[in-house]
Amino acid sequence: MGLTQVDMLLLAIDTCGPLGTVALARLAGGRIEILGETELPGKTWSVRLVPAIHELLGGHNSPLDRIGAVIMTSGPGSFTGIRIGLSTAKGLAEARSIPLIAVSRLAVLAHKAQVRAAALDAGRGEFYLGDFSGEKRESLLTRGEFEEAASAQGQNLAVCEASALGVAAAATRVPAPTAADALLFALPRIDARDFDDPVALDGHYLRRSDAEIFSKPKLSMVGRS
Repeated sequence: MGLTQVDMLLLAIDTCGPLGTVALARLAGGRIEILGETELPGKTWSVRLVPAIHELLGGHNSPLDRIGAVIMTSGPGSFTGIRIGLSTAKGLAEARSIPLIAVSRLAVLAHKAQVRAAALDAGRGEFYLGDFSGEKRESLLTRGEFEEAASAQGQNLAVCEASALGVAAAATRVPAPTAADALLFALPRIDARDFDDPVALDGHYLRRSDAEIFSKPKLSMVGRS
């Protein structure tokens, strides 16, 4: 569908964290107005995400064909959540020819706190770190590596979890990023029509899944009788 700056509806999906969120907004005159946001309890994305989208749209009398763009956080975070959110967003984009924008949850968190870096607990004593002050690098760090990086960043580092704050005591703590925050972060890309190719888009994982890490390579049968 065609996009206009007069009255464009935007849909956002974030299923990367312990809780998922879906948000609906109106873009008019270069400003975003959040119309509503729905929270999805953790591990319910597979059964709740699509119904939550329909309920949110229906509650604001906003049919899907009025959506001008879909914004989604593509990671890092929950592998299952990322895959469900990604497949849902790509399905909407491809079936309805709706432009799609994928954003980093780390970048959204830094933008929410108005600082240059952000960190998220990655589990297993590791942390995701995004530094957006220069080349916009994101990486997976051990606790020791994260402690050193956090010390250098000080208050310029945003965190949203007690576990991260326990290592980075000087960091700026804000509430966890949501789909509404992703909408606000994506505004410059929406204005610039900087959309992603749904076909080529993949999750932003930063590390391998448990299945890949713990799977055992199959023994080769070549030369066996």
